[in-house]
Amino acid sequence: MGARLLKIAVVYFVIGVLLGMYMSMTQMFTQIGVHAHINLLGWVSLALAGLIYHLFPQAAESRLGVWHFWLHNIGLPVMMIGLFFFLQGHKAMEAAIIIGSIVTIIGIILFAVNVWRNVR
Repeated sequence: MGARLLKIAVVYFVIGVLLGMYMSMTQMFTQIGVHAHINLLGWVSLALAGLIYHLFPQAAESRLGVWHFWLHNIGLPVMMIGLFFFLQGHKAMEAAIIIGSIVTIIGIILFAVNVWRNVR
């Protein structure tokens, strides 16, 4: 699970950097929220979770670890795609932001519970 999270974190890192480069090249910074969330909730948070799971295999092997991985990696893309289009004026995408946020937050709460239960 640790390696899995580190690999997916690197994918988010590349996406975040490419989005930042695109905004810089075009001087259009409307997607700064997407850029920040992808880098923090994708790259940084998942890389740290991957390191924690690597250091504490009992947390990585728990059902909470599996649920955290899937909820975080389903909710975050839904939220980011929704936010991307919302910031371009597609206000109907607000529902995707809300659903993706809730799914991601549940995954993060499960991660927190997992750390408290299994990291010693």
